[in-house]
Amino acid sequence: MHIQLPYGKGRLEGEIDDQKLQGYLQCPLKNHVYESEATIVEQSLKQPIGSKTLAELAYGKRHIVIIASDHTRPLPSKIILPAMLSEIEKVSPQAQISILIATGCHRSTTAKELQAKFGDELMQRLTIHIHDSESDQMADLGILPSGAPCLINQLAVEADLLLAEGFIEPHFFAGYSGGRKSVLPGIAAKNCVLHNHCAALIDSPYSRAGLLKGNPIHLDMKVAARKANLAFIVNVVLDEQQKIIASFAGDAVMAHERGCAYAAKRCGLPPIMSDLVITSNNGYPLDQNLYQSVKGLSTAAETCCKSGVIIMACQCADGIGGDAFFNMFAQCETVQKLYDKILAVPAAQTVSDQWQAQILARILIDHQVIMISDLDDEVIKKMHMIPAHTLNEAVQLADKCREIKSITVIPEGVSVFIQK
Repeated sequence: MHIQLPYGKGRLEGEIDDQKLQGYLQCPLKNHVYESEATIVEQSLKQPIGSKTLAELAYGKRHIVIIASDHTRPLPSKIILPAMLSEIEKVSPQAQISILIATGCHRSTTAKELQAKFGDELMQRLTIHIHDSESDQMADLGILPSGAPCLINQLAVEADLLLAEGFIEPHFFAGYSGGRKSVLPGIAAKNCVLHNHCAALIDSPYSRAGLLKGNPIHLDMKVAARKANLAFIVNVVLDEQQKIIASFAGDAVMAHERGCAYAAKRCGLPPIMSDLVITSNNGYPLDQNLYQSVKGLSTAAETCCKSGVIIMACQCADGIGGDAFFNMFAQCETVQKLYDKILAVPAAQTVSDQWQAQILARILIDHQVIMISDLDDEVIKKMHMIPAHTLNEAVQLADKCREIKSITVIPEGVSVFIQK
């Protein structure tokens, strides 16, 4: 049977034994609506959830900050931001509007990436600031429920009106992306992010994709957004072609929860347990580095039998994604020892990329992972995974790892979560 997976900006193709195929786990987020993407966003702005309209909130404001996603997110800002700007400018044409790129602890977004994200017109029209999590320009907003210091970008906190764009999909430990994540980790200080992503919170059984209730990481994020006075959001849901199929605008909590409920009905799928699970990290921009691949792997692990095999297609055109992440695995004696070591780290001593390493180690303890990427084979081996460069090669390697009697395919591993 011929299958295809997103890979970079293209597709990865290969063959599997159709007699072993148990099924596909695919999010049915097709665009069955007739409205254009811009119309979908504009209509959501006319009917905000739990809030006044954006125009009413913006009236008389002088300094408005809009938090925008960074280069690692496939958000169509070229569609969302013009609709937001139109609402603001018709009531406050003299307002100073700043865009704050929510990099979290990621690397800084480049000028080329900003150009691709916003286009010429918006680039000329907007003042763009890139968040630096290690800057000393942070406002101290107290303590979060986890005990983390709530340190948020001063530019955002000092704004007359703080807004955010975003998109909603399952998130492997925060429950869902979007909403409050624009603030934490988006524009938070590094030590705030580290504490929020500590081993104890990541280890919580509620820190999983599709879960908000009882999720301690989500709670911290929600409180941080409230402390920062995030007043209004526009969050969209995207289909497999990264096109907008739904938009939720309004109160940062209520609009986000409505969007999550919409996504849950389409993205939450029952497990199809198999010896081999084949998945991708959704292609570009989500598969730019190895670090991001843990998101898709975490979905696959939930429907892979213990001691089973996972094939992950993640191009990694931008490399590994973090030296600390790589070194934790390259320098560890066994994955189990690394996992135990991470669990013992106090919250205040959390280090960069620890959470990603913790989740990957948890996966590798129970599963063998074959990584299809453009990275050097030795890099993958040092990460305690098996390298491959084609889908057919990966399937052959899986047969050598164990007897494969059943196969599940998840074409876009980041877009779904497994309901158990």
